[in-house]
Amino acid sequence: MTKQQLIEFEQEVARRYEAGEIHSPVHLSSGNEDVLINIFKDISRNDFVLSTWRSHYHALLHDIPPDELMRQIIAGKSMSVNSVDPPFYTSSIAGGILPIAVGLGMGIKRKGEDRKVWCFIGDATSLTGIFHESVRYAWNFNLPVTFVVEDNGLSVKTDVRKVYGISENRSW
Repeated sequence: MTKQQLIEFEQEVARRYEAGEIHSPVHLSSGNEDVLINIFKDISRNDFVLSTWRSHYHALLHDIPPDELMRQIIAGKSMSVNSVDPPFYTSSIAGGILPIAVGLGMGIKRKGEDRKVWCFIGDATSLTGIFHESVRYAWNFNLPVTFVVEDNGLSVKTDVRKVYGISENRSW
């Protein structure tokens, strides 16, 4: 899937939401297409991909067909997109996928399988205790889990600099 196809998909979701075809919340992605396309070059179709409420790009890049993804979104499942093949799971609970990723990683290791877990989270979730516990556990037990922290500078649609009282002249 190309950068333009990802952008066009999100534009279509926005259009359908604004037209009243989608009756539940949606969280759109933008600005991180190139980075995600590059990361997904290393992700096998057999690998587990776990994501949060902002999962459309992850789903599309993990080969969930656009028509199937749009069907789930229109059905009100934008923040709970799931698939068995390819293995894909999301949760709208902040940090909720972290212990699931660790559990999947432990299962893969115990079974001796040749697959990985890729766990995508937002920057705010990376500040939580469950994130640090999950990373430490996965590291200590050498689990096949990769945590990817995405930072688009927004909390939904609010500039995080405003949330934290950081002026434009001051960096993190």
